[in-house]
Amino acid sequence: MRVVISQPMFFPWPGFLEQVCLADVFVHYNDVQFSKGSFTNRVQVKTAKGSHWLSVPLTGLSLGQLIAEVRPDHRTDWRTRHRALLEQAYAAAPYRTEMLALLDQVYASDCDSIAKIGDLSLKVLCEYFGLARNTRFVGIEELGIGGAGSERVLAIVRALGGSHYVTGLGARNYLDHQAFERAGIQVEYMNYSKSSYPQLHGDFTPFVSSLDLVANCGRQGAELIQPSTLPWREFVKDE
Repeated sequence: MRVVISQPMFFPWPGFLEQVCLADVFVHYNDVQFSKGSFTNRVQVKTAKGSHWLSVPLTGLSLGQLIAEVRPDHRTDWRTRHRALLEQAYAAAPYRTEMLALLDQVYASDCDSIAKIGDLSLKVLCEYFGLARNTRFVGIEELGIGGAGSERVLAIVRALGGSHYVTGLGARNYLDHQAFERAGIQVEYMNYSKSSYPQLHGDFTPFVSSLDLVANCGRQGAELIQPSTLPWREFVKDE
């Protein structure tokens, strides 16, 4: 059984959808410290003037605050501003209306934290593309497992009965691979496909919101979400 553990991401890029597709169990990891500059509350989109950050403004942010505690700032109408930017940027996209409908679905919700907005944005993208139908989504608060870093991740995977832990590339900096092996758990790193597709506004880049894939390809974009992994020893062999 494959387990994926990830912090919330705001309308994530297609590579993240590939990771979710591989999960038998996906753990929403939102009781860890919020990091400025992460993709928790922002993502890039392409415009005629180049890449642009679509960011949810935050309020009351304090040092060491957990992601689940971070609140969006509703003193400005960022929802309307985001929609206007996307309407303009994707005016020529064939599936613009469907993309805006997904945005509206998330923005119509009463999400009181950035974690909930991220989780809902992932949910609507998966439903649109028909992904993760057999994935069980679990909130970290349901597991009651404390600790930090590699030890906590291992404890979570073991508690869920996982045989494989599928992770993004950043985990190489802190994960104790041998500890997972001793526990009989295989660590696999994402081998992102970065599949190209017809894209507006210049040269193709995969590092934009999946809303871009929706706007340009519609539901057929699901065919470009092609997940694969590398065993950890192969992933780190060139270090």
